[in-house]
Parts: sequence; C-alpha cells; structure tokens
Amino acid sequence: MNTNLLKFIITLWKLLVSFPRFMHKPIGYIIGYLFLILPIKRNSYSAKNIDLCFTDLDQEQRNKIYRKNILNSGMAIINTGVAWFWSDKRINNSIKYNIKGLDNLIACQKNGEGVLLIFKHSLHLELDARILGMNIEVYGVERTHNSDFFDSIQSSGRLKGIKESADKNKPIKFIRWLKNGKTVLYAIDQDYGMESSEILKFFNNPAATITAPHKVVNTTDCKVYFLNSYMENNKLNLSIEHFNGDLSSPKSFSQSINNFIENKVKLHPDEYLWQHRRFKSTLGKKSFYK
Repeated sequence: MNTNLLKFIITLWKLLVSFPRFMHKPIGYIIGYLFLILPIKRNSYSAKNIDLCFTDLDQEQRNKIYRKNILNSGMAIINTGVAWFWSDKRINNSIKYNIKGLDNLIACQKNGEGVLLIFKHSLHLELDARILGMNIEVYGVERTHNSDFFDSIQSSGRLKGIKESADKNKPIKFIRWLKNGKTVLYAIDQDYGMESSEILKFFNNPAATITAPHKVVNTTDCKVYFLNSYMENNKLNLSIEHFNGDLSSPKSFSQSINNFIENKVKLHPDEYLWQHRRFKSTLGKKSFYK
C-alpha cells in the first residue's frame, strides 16, 4: 500500500478512536458492515475457514458465525486503536474489563519463575495484551509487518502494554527473558510456513504448527499458562489458566496447544481471527484460498 495513503488511513483511524467510548460500538458496527458488503478478499478466507472448521453445524449456523465475525472485525479496528493510542488512565476510566488468575503470574514473578503465556489470535488480542500489561509486566514475541511505516506504528503501540518485544525468528532473546523470570506472551496459532513447522490437527484439519514451544519450555524450565479472552456484556474478560500440555515430544506439546485453543475458540467462534489463512501450507494458498 502507498505510504501516503497508509498515513491518511492511520490519521482517520486515530480520529475515530479519539471519540468517547460510547460512540465506538456504532462506529465499529459501521466499519464492520462496510467490511461485510465490500468485496474484501479476506472475507472469503473467513468463510472458508469457518465452513471447514464447523462441519458439525449446518450452513445457516456457519453463516451466522461468519456474519457476526465480520461485523466484529469493525470493532476490532477500534479496539486495536484504543490499545495502541489511548493512555492507561483513559483505558481504565472507559473500558470495562476483568482479569481472572492474575495472582498466578504475580506469584511466579515473585518467585523468579519465567512464564510462557500462550494466547490465541482473538479479534481483540491487542487490547488483551495492553490491559494485561497495564496490570503486570509482560514481554512479547511478534513478527514484523511488511510495511516499515506500519511496523513502526504497531511497535510503538504495542510497547505501551508490553515491556519489550522480540522477533519470533530470534528466540535467544525471549529465552533469556524466561530464564530471568519474565512473563512472555506467545502465540502459535498461525501458519508460519513448513520450514519450522509440523503438520498437526486444528479443528480436525491438517495445519502447519510450529513446535518450538517444547524446546523453549525444556530449555528454560518455565511455567506455562494460557491467556484466554472473550467479550461478554461489553466487558472484556481475561482469564489466566494453568496449561498442562503433553511434554513428551515437540509435536505432542504443540498438538496440546492446538487442542486447547480449539476448545476456547468454540466457546466464542465469532471473536477469532478467521481472516488468517491458517491452512495455506497444507490445503493450498492458491487452491483452497483461491
């Protein structure tokens, strides 16, 4: 995308996010409705993923999840802006949220124990991370954006919530954090290619899944928790749950994570990032997601 156009879009985005919180829901709905009616390529990815992963539901039920998911994507744009551009004070005064299980992380940090905090790609993951980071020190693992300009916006926004971030392809940095008793946010529920992945099951479909978490846990002897999140009655709910994965092998551990994430997604399927081509390495970037 042209940099000048991107700058204009971000300026408009900041303007919309600057409005009072009570205006965000209708603004988000309008954006979501535009997403729904416009010929956006990633809408087809969402539809294909939902149809593939919910074969136990009839077409009408899958269409309902799809429609709600696309509409929720509009609010995701607003919530990401809140996470990246608002102050802590404004978030605390305007956003309803609850964090369950925070004491688990506090105890680990007091004992100098590193925590690998696994999470899923929800539509509000940026707000999840920001609010968690406002309440306890956390570090992050991410991949850089294709646009240098947007990557700078993304990095500065994320650093309002997390202490520091590391490139997912440079594990030495976050392994050191874990050894030093830090809490590190880490997500594996995307297709990063077959080079560092194994073909495992996700919603009973073959999905390229990274197996690095097993080595990270064995190398650092860290604790493993899962950060779940969902919206209910306009309140963001964060839940930090102990994760007992199968550490007998790299594949079994990552499969345990896939299974855990799948069960959480099933509870709130319209809040998941279905726009990602999760099965591109296994079912085909051009054949399945054509």
